[in-house]
Amino acid sequence: MGTWGVGPFDNDTAADWCGELADAAPAQRAALIRDALRRVAETGDEYLDSDDAVEAIAAAAVVASQLPGGTPIDTPYAPDFVQQGGTVEVADDIGAIGVRALDRIVAERSEWRALWEEAGELYPQALASVQSIRAVLDEASSR
Repeated sequence: MGTWGVGPFDNDTAADWCGELADAAPAQRAALIRDALRRVAETGDEYLDSDDAVEAIAAAAVVASQLPGGTPIDTPYAPDFVQQGGTVEVADDIGAIGVRALDRIVAERSEWRALWEEAGELYPQALASVQSIRAVLDEASSR
C-alpha cells in the first residue's frame, strides 16, 4: 500500500475507493459508504485487514465532512463530487455505524493499527486524524 500522509485519503487504497464512489451513480453512493463502514464495524474479533480499514476511514471522512463541525475536504484524492460541493444523503444510523467502525480500526487485531504503530512517531498523528472524524460522527449520532 502506498501511503503518503496520515489523512483519511492519503493512501492508494482510499484514493481508489474514492474513485469508485465518485464513479458510482449518485443513488448508489450511500450504499457504498454503508458497505465500507459496516464491513469493518461487523468484523468482530477477526484480524482487520488494512484495506478494509482505510476504505472505512475514507467513507467516514466523507460523511463527517458534510456534518456540522466536520472538516471540509480539500484533497485531490477525495471524491471529486464532494470537493465540488456535492453531497451524499445517508441514513440517520450511519454516524453510529461509522463510530463503531473507527473504534474497531484503532483497536487490537487491526492491521491498520499495527502498520501505523510500526511507523513510530507518525502513529499519534494518524490516530488523531481518525479520532477527529470519530468525534464529528459521534456528535451527530448523539443528537
